Amino acid sequence: MAFSSYYFSLALLLLLLHGSDAQLNSTFYSTTCPNVSSIVRSVIQQALQSDPRIGASLVRLHFHDCFVDGCDGSILLDGSQNEKFAAPNNNSARGFDVVDNIKTAVENSCPNVVSCADILALAAEASVSLAGGPSWTVLVGRRDSKTANQSLANTAIPSPFENLTSIINKFNAVGLNVNDVVALSGAHTFGRAQCRLFSNRLYNFSGGNPDPTLNSTYLATLQQLCPQNGNGSVLANLDPTTPNAFDNNYFSNLQINQGLLQSDQELFSTTGAATISIVNSFSSNQTAFFQSFAQSMINMGNISPLTGSSGEIRADCKKVNGS
Repeated sequence: MAFSSYYFSLALLLLLLHGSDAQLNSTFYSTTCPNVSSIVRSVIQQALQSDPRIGASLVRLHFHDCFVDGCDGSILLDGSQNEKFAAPNNNSARGFDVVDNIKTAVENSCPNVVSCADILALAAEASVSLAGGPSWTVLVGRRDSKTANQSLANTAIPSPFENLTSIINKFNAVGLNVNDVVALSGAHTFGRAQCRLFSNRLYNFSGGNPDPTLNSTYLATLQQLCPQNGNGSVLANLDPTTPNAFDNNYFSNLQINQGLLQSDQELFSTTGAATISIVNSFSSNQTAFFQSFAQSMINMGNISPLTGSSGEIRADCKKVNGS
């Protein structure tokens, strides 16, 4: 009797484990592709040799993937009607070639096993870690979507031009909270942004004047880099202090009005916002930021994944199998 009740308890435990966290876990590939994390990391290390901003670009791909129908690799699908060509991604999202290189390397080692959605999650963690940021245990077991959703990508992904309330609402819509907003915004401690994404702050922001929350010295520097009616694709460092390192300087920059994007600075400059005290905390305590960032990345990675027999394991991240 005790024996059968043990097996019943075990079955119940397995059922509960499968039902929690949408069936993602840290050991999903431990027998089928045990070296997947190191394969991902080594391809990114290689890419960083010629492209110091690739880590930030890969983190952004995971973020833009997860906010549109969950972390399902849909952002990677080619086609003018797909998410790649949605306004937040078109001529902006990048790193697709590196994702393809990772997929090729993973397929060579463990064919038809690892999803493109999981590759994005693993690549984000490796990119942060390689830039001096935190490491965390990536939960895996996602499967890849067979469709993309361009219209949702146009509305669900937070924009650099939005006010804080709107951004918080978009995070809430996918089950993330204010702490996640501030922690994940901290990914702007590395990477670049094009002039067109912040030049509105430099000239005619309000009443014909620049954004009053922009530090005047920083404003002059940015106006030189991005002249009015100039080339909108010129790049600026998101973090002017340590542009390629993952640290907490992003938050210290906000405290002296040196957030590059409107959506960055609003975390600190929106009167009475719940985000201000979190910015102050992360600015004074990098360990607190790193811990929150890692947890928020896990939270984001848990948004509506396809698991079990849903979706598929794409052989080529750019296209649905058999297409």
